[in-house]
Amino acid sequence: MLKINLASKSMLAIISMYFLSSSAANSQDLSEVQKKISELMNSEYRSQEEINRDSDRDPIAAVDFMGIQDNMTVIEFLPARQAYYTKLLGPLINDKGHLMVIDAESTFDAWGEWKNRPEFSMTHQVVIDNNYNREKLLYDIGDIDFGITAGTADKFLYIREYHNYSQHDNERINKAVFDVLKPNGEYVIIDHTRRHMEQEDRTNFRREDPVDVIYQVQNAGFVLDRASKMFFEPSDQLDKEVGQIPNMTDRFFLVFRKP
Repeated sequence: MLKINLASKSMLAIISMYFLSSSAANSQDLSEVQKKISELMNSEYRSQEEINRDSDRDPIAAVDFMGIQDNMTVIEFLPARQAYYTKLLGPLINDKGHLMVIDAESTFDAWGEWKNRPEFSMTHQVVIDNNYNREKLLYDIGDIDFGITAGTADKFLYIREYHNYSQHDNERINKAVFDVLKPNGEYVIIDHTRRHMEQEDRTNFRREDPVDVIYQVQNAGFVLDRASKMFFEPSDQLDKEVGQIPNMTDRFFLVFRKP
């Protein structure tokens, strides 16, 4: 597995990039990928719960900002039982690409029959050892193996899960992501926002400080390429546990590039 290279950025540059948004997301003209995502949002195998979340997660704009194309090899880390993005990305890239989904065996067992549909034939399940530690309120991850050769993935998605690991384990994950991506491959992180430099407690433990995340990922060798405020939520005052937020939490949306 490959190298580390600290990308230096001033705090002003970091904050400026955080408030960039995708011009494509605001365009009235949808790309072919966006049109396909729009069609897939009506798929019969999607649950009502997933459909109810579409307005908050805006997958048409989000997938566009991620820069995903239908011929890519994409790794989705911890899609969880709902598999929200899996159900859209699997069929999107089924004809030309590959989707590697990384999670515990219990997650894949819970997915049901939809995973056997032909439109998911290029969605590959990779089982990892990932156990919740109730004492630490974090997951303990075992050996990190994404199921493909180093330097062959185009995109890596780490969505609303960064907060579930210790800094040490995230350092391990970030290093493994750097290794598995191609040069110029991209690392996408979305998570619930924590106030900068706020001490962790039972209220904010499922949130992440985006500035800390940027520094940690840069220390693994990545460059912050772009950021979006599409998941900025002013009603979230960052003072409640995420499960107590009545609508949508405030979330940061960062895309890093491997040089």
